[in-house]
Amino acid sequence: MGYVWGVDSTQKVTKELYDCVLKTFGKPEYWGRYLTTVPNASQGLTSEEITFLQNSGTKVLPIYNNFKDATGYRKGKVTAQNAAFHAQRLKFPKGRLLFANIEKFFDVDESWIRGYVDGLYSTDYKPGFYIDPVNGPFSSAYCKAVSKDSRVSNQSVLWSTLPDRGVSKARKAPKFNPTKPTCKSNVWGWQYGRNAKNCPINTNLVDDRLYNMLW
Repeated sequence: MGYVWGVDSTQKVTKELYDCVLKTFGKPEYWGRYLTTVPNASQGLTSEEITFLQNSGTKVLPIYNNFKDATGYRKGKVTAQNAAFHAQRLKFPKGRLLFANIEKFFDVDESWIRGYVDGLYSTDYKPGFYIDPVNGPFSSAYCKAVSKDSRVSNQSVLWSTLPDRGVSKARKAPKFNPTKPTCKSNVWGWQYGRNAKNCPINTNLVDDRLYNMLW
């Protein structure tokens, strides 16, 4: 099993930003980008950006962050449907992961997590969660959801923000060792470094299995 290096950014990927990463850190094999524009949080991904990244040999990792509260089954389902709508709008093929961006200060409950998994199940996209496994309520809510429905742990992929090892060049990435919830989970992504000074990006390692589910 291998691990693949890449980055994510809230900003749009321009040639200038891509070249900054290339020169400073190395070639990103994938780039995490937000599906929609959220004021003061993220610039939304565009079709032109997808073409630019793919022509550069870089896959796209889609993140959905247009929500502030992760409670209630129905809200989880609606979030999943919204994420799928934007992925379809940008022509993401079926079978790709769509990561819900869950910040540590969000309220999260197990029913929302089940709702998100169930909501994506009918769309043929796969559920992913970008999470802080230690701070905030995600891990305990996730483990409760897993105990209620094994589909949660079987279907979903987690992208952990801990431990923070600091940004690094691709060839100096740490050994893949993200912090995980205490229950069964597929922690296949690790954002090991944040807020690079030279270019406005974060650095990541992902498991081959996650990489193969990107576009």
